[in-house]
Formats: sequence, structure tokens, C-alpha cells
Amino acid sequence: MARILTGVQSTGVPHLGNVLGAIAPAVKLSSDPANDAFLFIADLHALTSVKDAALIRENTYSVAAAWLAFGFDIEKNTFYRQSDVPEVTELAWYLSCFTPYPMLANAHSFKDKSDRLSDVNAGLFFYPDLMAADILLYDANFVPVGKDQQQHLEMTRDIAGSINHQHPETLVVPEVLVDKNVMTVPGTDGEKMSKSYGNVLGIFLPEKQLRKQVMGIITDSKGLAESKAPEKDTVFNIYRLVASEEKTEEMRQNYLNGGYGYGHAKVELFETLLNMYEEPRKVYAELMENKNLLDEKLGVGADKARKVASGTLKRVRAALGY
Repeated sequence: MARILTGVQSTGVPHLGNVLGAIAPAVKLSSDPANDAFLFIADLHALTSVKDAALIRENTYSVAAAWLAFGFDIEKNTFYRQSDVPEVTELAWYLSCFTPYPMLANAHSFKDKSDRLSDVNAGLFFYPDLMAADILLYDANFVPVGKDQQQHLEMTRDIAGSINHQHPETLVVPEVLVDKNVMTVPGTDGEKMSKSYGNVLGIFLPEKQLRKQVMGIITDSKGLAESKAPEKDTVFNIYRLVASEEKTEEMRQNYLNGGYGYGHAKVELFETLLNMYEEPRKVYAELMENKNLLDEKLGVGADKARKVASGTLKRVRAALGY
């Protein structure tokens, strides 16, 4: 079986963009009998930007509940909190001793903030080493990433190659899987949906709050009677990502024919989201009310992950003289 590893930032409750762009494709990939999927919640990485302990815990639970609500199979695969396997921090130290300073200085995670060095902590600077440890600790064969993370994966390969050059066959060098067709979901303002932009559709929110977000999607000022251009409208562009081809074509014709307002389209989108995600919303709410169960499920995954991690760390220690 091919081991595929995916890390998920614990930055809050996943929104529609996360579901369509990351969760649904990863769950589908993990369901393939030929794949052995490791999925972890990157709560240690979160500490580079979030210092509130309660918020880190809550965000971690939210991410866990969301993935489980969408059917990630923890019996077949391995699902765990990053911080529950502390071996990762030891490996990160070993890797850092083989990582050239210029490599870290050129990482996007650092360069994006390098003009405001007062905002940069050492954890952010060494982020690529911890990310490399996340991957190399579990002998991952493949790591699916978006284009924005491709650089960090190439750094992981370079670091592993440096160690293997001096100490052959110590680490498994992973292959990078870049999905060029990853779905980009527009937010309520038409830009890419992102928590940092505040333009998300929170599919796990209570109905009234979700409806408010949907009804707040920005549109042009064309009136009810006027014909509208569907491909230029944010409501339609979100709707077609979640609706059937038949329903999408029906809305397209309504836009072109006129006599159909943006309010009508927003209601249709809202009802489609409720119907489509009825079961995940229910499961998510139940899990968030039973965090002991979430801890139990994550604990089972951590035990499975630690068995692999300990074997890798034993190899690395021996190779480096410890």
C-alpha cells in the first residue's frame, strides 16, 4: 500500500472552501484500498500564530469533528493530533541540523513576513523543519499539496536527501502530489474563500447564521426583471459547485431569462447547502457536544501513529550516533 500523508491546520471551523477544496478530495483518496492514509491535525504549527490555549483546543476539536463528519475512516486509516506524538519535535531538531540557513530564509512561510521581523518568531522560521518531520517521521510515500505548499515539500525532499547522502537509506524521501485541478471556491465577496478575508460560508453554523452569510453574498445591482450574466455572479459560481448539472442549468436559464432576482438564487443556494450537508452538520454537532469521544478517536490514531514514529526515530538515532 502507498502511504499518503496530509496535514490540516487547526485554524478554526472548516468552511465550504475547505470542504470542497481539501476535505472531500482527501476523504475520497483515503478510501482507495491501495492507499494507507495518515491525516494529522497540525496543532503544534498553530502555536506560531495562536497563543490562546482554549482557542487551540477548540480549533483542534472543530477540525477533527469536521473530518469525521465527512466520513474519514479511522479504522482503515490513521487520524491523530500532531502534539500527541511528541517524537515529531525530536526529529525536527535532527532535521534542523541538516537544514541550511538560506533554505529557511527563502521559505514562503518566512519571506511573507520578513518585512515585519518583529512579528516573526523562531517557530515560524523553523516551520519547514517541523513540517518535514511531520512527513518523514511516518515514512510517507506521497504528500498531496496545493501549489502554495509545493516549496515546503521540495525542502523536505532536500533535507531527507542530505541525511541519506551521509547516512544511506535512513529516511523515505516522499513524492509530491500537486493537484493542479484543486477546486477554488469563491467567497461571499467574490475573492477566494478564506478565513483571513472574512468571506466564508460556515456550513457547520446554525441555520440562521448560515442563511445570513448566504444572503450577504455581494452581487451587482441589476433588478429582478433584468437578464443577468451567471458566470460573472458569485452566487451562481458557488451554487454550481454544490448543485447537480440539471439544477445548475436551470438556474443559468433563470438568470438569462430575467424575472429572477439574486434573492431567489441565494435562497436556492442556502437550501441546497442545508440539504447537501444535512448529515455532516448533524454528525459535527453531535461530536462537538461529546469531546471525550473526539479525544478517544484521536487517541486511537495517536497510538497507531506512534508505532510508526518510534521505528523511524530509532533508525535516525542509530544513524546519527545516538
